[in-house]
Parts: sequence; C-alpha cells; structure tokens
Amino acid sequence: MATTIRRAVLTLPAAPLGPENPLPALLPRDPRGEAHRLDAPQRAALPADMALQSGYAPLRSVLPVRLRDGYTRHRAPVDLDALVIENDRLRATVLPGLGGRVHSLLHKPTGRDLLYVNPVLQPADFALNGAWFSGGIEWNIGATGHGPLCTAPLHAARVPAPDGGEMLRLWEWERLRDVVFQIDLWLPEGAEFLYAGVRVRNPGERTAPVYWWSNTAVPENTRVLAPADAAWHFGYDRSLRHVPLPGAGDADGTYPPRGAYPADFFHDIEDGARPWIAALDERGHGLVQTSTAALRGRKLFRWGSGAGGRRWQEWLTEPGTGGYAEIQAGLARTQMEHVPLAPGAEFTWLEAYGPLSADPAAIHGADWAAARAEA
Repeated sequence: MATTIRRAVLTLPAAPLGPENPLPALLPRDPRGEAHRLDAPQRAALPADMALQSGYAPLRSVLPVRLRDGYTRHRAPVDLDALVIENDRLRATVLPGLGGRVHSLLHKPTGRDLLYVNPVLQPADFALNGAWFSGGIEWNIGATGHGPLCTAPLHAARVPAPDGGEMLRLWEWERLRDVVFQIDLWLPEGAEFLYAGVRVRNPGERTAPVYWWSNTAVPENTRVLAPADAAWHFGYDRSLRHVPLPGAGDADGTYPPRGAYPADFFHDIEDGARPWIAALDERGHGLVQTSTAALRGRKLFRWGSGAGGRRWQEWLTEPGTGGYAEIQAGLARTQMEHVPLAPGAEFTWLEAYGPLSADPAAIHGADWAAARAEA
C-alpha cells in the first residue's frame, strides 16, 4: 500500500494535566541542587570537549515557561488526537498535542510493536517544568532533563517528502534557549524504517546552548547493544565513571533489570563510528535506532530492580504490564552537556527506527564483541 497520513483518535486511561500554573517560576530550577551538575575536579578528569560542554550554560530557571504541576492521579478514559503514518510494513501513531510523542510503532508483518507502549497516561514531576509521562519516542530539547514541551502541543502539517509522497512535519519554538526546531517523520512506501529528519535552528543574534536527546521507551527485558566497549556511568550522584561493557552486577550496562538502582550508561562510541543502539529480547527480536553522525550520543537509562525503581514504574505505567527502559540518542556524549549553536546556524541530522532480528545465542552470549557484530 502507498504511504498514508491520517487523523485518528487514541483512547487511553489518563490523569488530567491540569492548567498551567499562573504564578511565575521564580525559584531556581532545583533549589536542592542539580544532580546532573559536575564539580570542577570531575570535569577536569573528562575528555576536553566533554569537560567544556559539561560546564557550559547550565539552566538556572525555567522562565519564561510556566509550570505544569496541576496534574492528578485520577485516571479516566480520554480521547487523544492522533496522526497515523502507515505503509504496508509499519504503522506509527503520533500524538501532536503531547510533544509530538510517537506513541506506538507497529511492525505489521509480525504484529510486534517495536516500542514500549504505555497503556495509560500518568503525569509525574520529571520534566523541567513539571508534568511528564513515559512511553514511546519522546523528543527532548531545551536543557538537561525532559523538555518542557513534552506535554505541549506542536504545530503539525503534511509536507512533500523526498520521494514525492507526503511526510508529517512537527515544529515549535523552544523558549528556554530561544531556538526553533522541526521533526519530519517520513515513512517511504515499502520501507521498514520510520525516518525522522530533525533541524534545530538559532535565529537569534547570540550563541545558543543546545540540548537534544531522542528518547525511546523499550520493554525492560531486553539486552541493549551499541558500538562501544565502554560507557560513562552516571548514578545520579554528580559523578561520571568510565566503565567497561558489558560489565557485571550493577555495572552491567547491557541488561536493564540487572542493576539495583536507577542509572545512565552513556556509550563511549569511537569517533567516526556509525552511531546506533538496539534493544533485543530473549528471542533476538526488537528495535534498532541509528542516525547520521551529528547525533553522536547513545544512552541506556534503567530504573533498576530496587524498590524505588519498581515503585516509579508502577506509578508511571500500569502494574502487571511489564517494565520499560529507555534507549536514547543525543547531540553530545552525555546529558550533562550543552552544545553551542552560532547565530543563524543550525544542526541537522536524520534518524531511523525499525525492526531488528538476530541470533539470540550470539546476542545474549558472553562474547560482547560477537553480540555487537550480530546486531
């Protein structure tokens, strides 16, 4: 079938977001101290480019953005406006009113959804300005953390695609850093990959600090692979440690359920290597994400198997539906960094999301190099 873009309605049990807080956010973003901020000795031990960008233009306030702190925990069925991009291989369901979130990505030949599809919409205080929800593919722009547009509407339109068909364009002005961005979601006829062409532009007269991470929720019981032999481990304690992959115990940066506590693993991909990241289940099936070189960073976030991580998953999702982890792709190596964008300049890149199947014996074997080569 030819690629189509159509409107739809997605009905989910959802807790209301509530109105924006009318009071300005005059307090610092985190009066208790920013967990992602590294001190000078920590930065001095990093590679030069990471050290420079880790101390560059940290966010001091969410002004002029308003807080979204009026959400509740009382869910009821809600009809959400959706846009569906579909060909004979994939069906992507997008929520333009909620940050352009790709809610689901169905691989039609196998009937498998390639993402973790959250069966509910439950806000929690994880965004820079408050309300955030989990699942799907989230587009994060602004500063370290979940962006303030994750629950906001984006502009959306059909535009011509490179193959002569149509694609879905999402765009908005990001007010924290005063930049504009667009995401072109394109599903060529017969393709097994959803493409996302992203542009971030600085229309101003000052250099802008830019932060971008594409955040994909995947089922937790997978192995996460990337073209790296080591990772920067961050345990939300203001420190980065360079650890080998795959590691063991809590330092295992490949199996999300094996660690006890929440952690980030920023994969140390060699310069010049093609960036990609995949999450594959016990049968060797799952999702792979890749991009052009500008989107250089790759990361695994896990909630961990401890009581705190399990409790958060139960609140954000639905008990008994299975946990999730996040595989992410960013402009910098880590999420402590912001990248300078000169006046009138832009960052552009192309991402691809699609199915991957590989030999499960190799994927889940002890030989990390062989597992990566199989993927």
